[in-house]
Amino acid sequence: MPSTTVTNENGKTKSPSKFHNVIIDEHLMTIDQVAARYGTDLKHGLTSEQVRKLSQQNGLNQLTPPKKTPEIIKFAHLLFSGFSLLLWIGAALCIISYFINDDTETLYLGLTLIAVVVITGAFAYYQESKSSAIMESFKGLIPHVAHVIRDGKLLEIDSKQIVLGDIIEVIGGNQVTADIRIIEAYGCRFDNSSITGESEPLHRTAELKLEHENPLEAENLAFFSSYCTEGRARGIAIRIGDQTVIGKIATLTHQQESQTSIAKEINRFIKIITIFALCLGVAFLLLSLITGYSLINAIIFFIGIIVANVPEGLLATVTVCLTLTAKSLRKKNCLVKNLEAVETLGSTSIICSDKTGTLTQNKMHVSHIWFNNQVIEPLLAGNMVKLKQSLSEKNRFEDFLRVTALCSKANHENDSNHKKIYHGDASEVAFLKLLDNIGINIKKIRQRHPIVHEIPFNSTNKFHITVHDISQYEPHAKHKYLICLKGAPEIVLKLCRSIVLQGQCLKLETETKQDLNNICIFFASMGERVLAFSEHYTNDYHSLLDTKDDKITLTDKFMAEMNFTLLGAMSLIDPPRPEVPDAVDKCRQAGIRVFMVTGDHPITAKAIAKQVGIISQNDEKITILNDDILKEFLQDNSNHSPLKDDEQEQTIENEEKSIVIPGGILNQFTNDQLDHLIEHYREIVFARTSPQQKLSIVDSCQRLGHIVAMTGDGVNDSPALKKANIGISMGINGSDVSKEAADMVLMDDNFATIVVGIEEGRVIFDNLKKSISYVLASNFSEIIPFI
Repeated sequence: MPSTTVTNENGKTKSPSKFHNVIIDEHLMTIDQVAARYGTDLKHGLTSEQVRKLSQQNGLNQLTPPKKTPEIIKFAHLLFSGFSLLLWIGAALCIISYFINDDTETLYLGLTLIAVVVITGAFAYYQESKSSAIMESFKGLIPHVAHVIRDGKLLEIDSKQIVLGDIIEVIGGNQVTADIRIIEAYGCRFDNSSITGESEPLHRTAELKLEHENPLEAENLAFFSSYCTEGRARGIAIRIGDQTVIGKIATLTHQQESQTSIAKEINRFIKIITIFALCLGVAFLLLSLITGYSLINAIIFFIGIIVANVPEGLLATVTVCLTLTAKSLRKKNCLVKNLEAVETLGSTSIICSDKTGTLTQNKMHVSHIWFNNQVIEPLLAGNMVKLKQSLSEKNRFEDFLRVTALCSKANHENDSNHKKIYHGDASEVAFLKLLDNIGINIKKIRQRHPIVHEIPFNSTNKFHITVHDISQYEPHAKHKYLICLKGAPEIVLKLCRSIVLQGQCLKLETETKQDLNNICIFFASMGERVLAFSEHYTNDYHSLLDTKDDKITLTDKFMAEMNFTLLGAMSLIDPPRPEVPDAVDKCRQAGIRVFMVTGDHPITAKAIAKQVGIISQNDEKITILNDDILKEFLQDNSNHSPLKDDEQEQTIENEEKSIVIPGGILNQFTNDQLDHLIEHYREIVFARTSPQQKLSIVDSCQRLGHIVAMTGDGVNDSPALKKANIGISMGINGSDVSKEAADMVLMDDNFATIVVGIEEGRVIFDNLKKSISYVLASNFSEIIPFI
């Protein structure tokens, strides 16, 4: 197996943290080093002999299914464990009493107890059988065909036959068949949502970038089960089967499920009842013998006392209560898969919630428009009318919107009900919706300006360029081509020499650049993403863009001579669900802490957390943990030992602070330090988290005695969903794997629905206490005749 240590740019060896999900270091190596590690020829691939040996050594490229418990064993476990075992003992004693005393009533009671156990056991088996197909969902992620280079030939093989070191070719639309280190990339982007939860396709390159130590963020890696959305790439297989990232996630879901709180309480109740019944039975047995009763009669007393203490109606009562509550929750968009989870939800003390789609609407909107050095909010009443009026003014606002329409891959179509359906990147769809609302004919604009070349947006360049032929629409124009540029403001500003102000093209002054930079910083602090738009006319774009070898890049001439005109900028936001702040406030009033656990950037996560109320403090009381603050924290808590419960409560009450913890920093924490941090801060946001880190967060909360509810929608969330006391998946945007791993499914993907479930769970807890009191009251009336 390859080395599991990595070396950073300073030459220092770094041991992998236990918080890393998968230890991969190939992204920090050159292509030649990776090829040498796996004995691969970059041009001809592996030889047939190498493939044979590697296949025997490492096995097939497939996920190993967990050992399955036979169905009959599962059913027997439900029939003869916990409370059911106590009822079986009671039934056996009733039947023994019948044969001793020839009392048919005891026989009927015994048969009734058996019927109760079998019926409730069958019902519980039916419920549990619905959530036993987690690995089946993972199987659906595995592609069946792969294209590899072996012996210098491009072959199509079964994906199971891939071995370490194979050179794999992927084109747009293909699913990646192993974890690969990319060695060639031509304008390719990958949908990595099945691994990281990020919905936006990410650019991938063969370049070595040492700043990305986290393999999940590396731009030269592609992972098993992810999709290539565009372009093409080649890569060396560096992990296969169970050793892939998705394989490790699947392995994490095999862990033993934690016992629900109601199951623990019922087991505790059974022990108390059993001990009480045995002690009382033995006492009556001895008293009977002392007072002169025969041994047979004394044994009958003994059996009668024990049977009288068996609350035979309790199991059915609990099952009925849970079932009725589950039906009630289903009407409120909360589907319960595990009945015991209903009561567990009511006992929740910490909710670890994902951001996208749960706390937010998962719908990008244009929040602000910067044009003519002014900021406009299109969502505010009346502003849309002003934007439409601007089209008739001679301020070149129409040029701004034209570039927005052209520099985009998103499109829309009408369904059978004449309702528009949008396709494409979420950000570009948001721009198209704005144009539609203003009244721009996008189809007409694109027909008049046919695209001839394009440089897709990627995380390296941070811009998107399209080249359009305008000679047919504007035959008398001085220039033949229009180049449209959209991208990060700091990148676009470097390529701009002029700006449109009051309809005139003026020199772009340093003061105006600073104004835009300040506005971008302000928008970012509110969790918004800003993109700037510009244009340039030319008669020869070929000298500016290198279009050889199926890729389009910028030439030095482009960077030196380009004279774009800045038109404006727009900011985007995935707005919070309007009902979430009230729901978070209800949780706070009920003593439930809400943590945000997301893969988003720390600044974005902090902004959304403030908007929904997860963070209630002012900025001066919010700490975004970085390396410097981490050193102080670790020094202060180097000798930390876990606090006692009363000390923990006092710590949380006294420390009204909030903290944002990036995943890269979280890697450096020990278990005790993470426990102390969760004790020390009431309001916590975990950003850029990996699947293993989510699991560690849940584990830490449970070590501190908390009942944890975890929400998630991606494959990457499934291990934490299984580990949590109550796993909650999303019904609309949730993956099949997350739904199978969860105990509950939110049919409307709404955080507020969780609060409804908690309220129902607390109601059922009170109802169960009343039911138990009623059942136990009947037991005393059965014992009194013996006394």
